[in-house]
Amino acid sequence: MILTDTHTHLYYQDDNEKRAALVQRCVDSNITRLFLPNVDVDSIAQINRLVAEYPDMCYPMLGMHPCSVKEDWEAEIAIIRDSKKDSTIYAIGEIGIDLYWDKTTLDIQVQAFKQQIAWAKELKLPIVIHCREAFNEVFAVLEEEKDADLFGIFHCFTGNAEQAQRAIDLGFYLGIGGVVTYKNGGLDKILPQFDLSHIVLETDSPYLSPVPHRGKPNESSYLTYIAQKVADIYQTDIQTVAEVTTANSKQVFGV
Repeated sequence: MILTDTHTHLYYQDDNEKRAALVQRCVDSNITRLFLPNVDVDSIAQINRLVAEYPDMCYPMLGMHPCSVKEDWEAEIAIIRDSKKDSTIYAIGEIGIDLYWDKTTLDIQVQAFKQQIAWAKELKLPIVIHCREAFNEVFAVLEEEKDADLFGIFHCFTGNAEQAQRAIDLGFYLGIGGVVTYKNGGLDKILPQFDLSHIVLETDSPYLSPVPHRGKPNESSYLTYIAQKVADIYQTDIQTVAEVTTANSKQVFGV
């Protein structure tokens, strides 16, 4: 059994021993594929360090998180793009729109989102979308950009059934994380309406820990709790969930 965490910030852990322990717990739980979303210029070096340490497990992305989009966003994205020459990447992400923290930057968030989508299309890579309180705004951009080269993952999907179908129709997998284990998360009602072939698993560690670790720092080894909950929802076993969702991750990332 191989489980794939399609979205983890495990690289935030700067302590060498603690970072090694985090990875070992993944190995012990058969979580041997870790996809690392970039958020800003500073996180590039952190991701590269982890990839260098575990090249057979870790797969980097490049992108600017919408909360990192400030007045100098064009210069920052230029630096992120320029770093591509030093490594192979597997997605542009995480990118998108976040209106939870700051609605005043919507215009430049949209501009940065579109520019990075164009970059992804140029490289024939998927995009990994961060969408928080911005479904309408994100879908407006995706509808405008829709073509054969637009595909990827809706990271941390927590929308309704209509939004799920809309994302799938646009060529996106639903990234399912710790929220699926929450009593009032709602995903247990929505997911059965869609085939498992549309889903990938993620932790978003160190955020959004699943039950029974909710409220504490998350880690990629906790993906097993998410996989088991998904298995329960689909009335199947964790091995089937691992097989299908890992196959889906290979389909979207090409590796």
